[in-house]
Amino acid sequence: MENTPPDLGFWLRLSLTHGVGRDSARRLLAAFNDPANIFSQTAVQLCQVVSAPQAQALLQKPPGLDALLEDTQAWLQASPNPEVSRAVITLGDALYPAALLDTPDPPLMLYALGQTQALQHFQHERAVAMVGSRNPTPQGLINAREFAKSMTAQGLVVVSGMALGVDGAAHEGALQGAEPGALATIALVGTGLDRVYPKQHRELAHRIAQQGLILSEYALGTPPLAHHFPQRNRLISGLSQATLVVEAALQSGSLITAKQALEQGREVMAIPGSIHSPQAKGCHALIKQGAKLVESAQDVLEELRLPHQAIAQSTEQDQSVLDLRDADPALLDDETALLEAMGHDPVSLDALQARCGWPTAQLQGQLLELELMGQVGRLPGGLFQRIGSA
Repeated sequence: MENTPPDLGFWLRLSLTHGVGRDSARRLLAAFNDPANIFSQTAVQLCQVVSAPQAQALLQKPPGLDALLEDTQAWLQASPNPEVSRAVITLGDALYPAALLDTPDPPLMLYALGQTQALQHFQHERAVAMVGSRNPTPQGLINAREFAKSMTAQGLVVVSGMALGVDGAAHEGALQGAEPGALATIALVGTGLDRVYPKQHRELAHRIAQQGLILSEYALGTPPLAHHFPQRNRLISGLSQATLVVEAALQSGSLITAKQALEQGREVMAIPGSIHSPQAKGCHALIKQGAKLVESAQDVLEELRLPHQAIAQSTEQDQSVLDLRDADPALLDDETALLEAMGHDPVSLDALQARCGWPTAQLQGQLLELELMGQVGRLPGGLFQRIGSA
C-alpha cells in the first residue's frame, strides 16, 4: 500500500530550497498552513516569516526538483513485495509518529519502507532505542542481540540505526524475538531509501522491511554523508521512550544519541562492562552522570514501569549467539585472535570454544600459553579473563 501525499511536489520543493532549513520550513508551514500556500506568496509576505534571501530562494524553482519528484513517484509505485509498503509521510500526515512531534526538531518528511501502517498504532512508550559501538567486543554483540531478543519477546519495539556492530546485532535480536506479524524493529538510516548502507546489511535491511520498518528523512539518492548520521540520531532517541547504550567508547557517536535523548526528556540506560575495556568507558561515564545501570532486560522493563513475564536467564549467556568464524575466519590464527574472541569479561571454556571452534586440546594449550605470558587469568568456576588491556 503506497502512501503518496497529494502535494508531494510542493513538499519536495520546500525541502530542496537552498538556505531554508527545517526550522524555517516549520515556521513557514505554521504561517501558511501547507507547502502549496507557501509558494503562492509574494516576497513581501514571505519576508514576514523568513529572511529576504530565503524569500528570494523560495520564489525560484530548485534545480533537480522535477527529476526528484519523478524518481520518488516511481519508487512509491515500484514495491516488488505486496507485504512491504512504501510511503512518504509528511508533517500532519495521520501516519506521522506522534513521538517525533514532541521533539524540538521533527523532520518535514519521512520516507518509509516496510510495515508503514504500523505507525498508526505505534506507541513510543513501547519502544527502546539500542545503540553502541560499530566495533564492539564479542560480549557487546551478545548483549545487544540478547537484550533486543528478550525485549521484543515482551512486545517492545527496538529502534536503532542499522550501523555495523551493536546496531546490527540489536536489529537481529529483535527480529528473532518478536511474535510473527508484530512490529519488531525500526531502523533510522542516514541515506535515501533507494540504497542500503552499509552494504553488508543488505540482507538485514530486507528482513527489517519484512518484519519492521526502515525510516529516513533524506530524499532518494542521498549518499551516506558523514554529518547525516549524528543528525539522524535525534530520530532514534525521539521515537523511543528510552535509549539503552550497550557498549561505547568515550568518543562514541552513541553518546550523542544519549545526550539527545536527555534533551528530549527521554530516559537513558547503560550496560556496564569490564573496567579494562575501552568499549565500556562511555557506558561507565553515562552511569556516573546518572544513567540507569541495567544488567538484564527485566531491568529495562522495570525502569519503564512496564509489565513483563519472566525472561529466562541463561547461565551460559555466550552459547550459540555469536560465532566469530562467521564474522571473519582470519581472526583465528594466533594469540591475538583468541584474546579478541575472549573479550574483556569472564568466559567459560565451553563458551570460548563455541565462539572460535577450536579443538579442546588446542584451545587449552593456547590458554595455558597466554596464562604463562600474563595475558589471561584463570578465575574460580572454570572461567578465564583477559588481564589488563592486553
